[in-house]
Amino acid sequence: MPHSSQNTKKNMADLLNKTEIQERASQLSGWTVEGKQLQCTRLFKDFIEAIAFVNKLVAPSEAAGHHPDIKISYNKVTVNLTTHDAGGLTEKDFALAQEISTLH
Repeated sequence: MPHSSQNTKKNMADLLNKTEIQERASQLSGWTVEGKQLQCTRLFKDFIEAIAFVNKLVAPSEAAGHHPDIKISYNKVTVNLTTHDAGGLTEKDFALAQEISTLH
């Protein structure tokens, strides 16, 4: 039963519940939920291509004011998203994950 005194529309930085996380995660290709983070791993031909991909993350991350944790191991790039201030996954994480999914 909704509470009339609460705004039912979530703020971008509000924590999502498990159901909301599962719904949004099912709409993302290549991403998995790992605890309180979204994770995506991409493999590239070599280190140069991996770094080129990482460089493509700068503009959308800066525009969103939301920055991923990135691990680079030669040709493998692992991107983790979480909203540290909120202590878990928010709309911000899923919005940036969707944008990152379009990058090649």
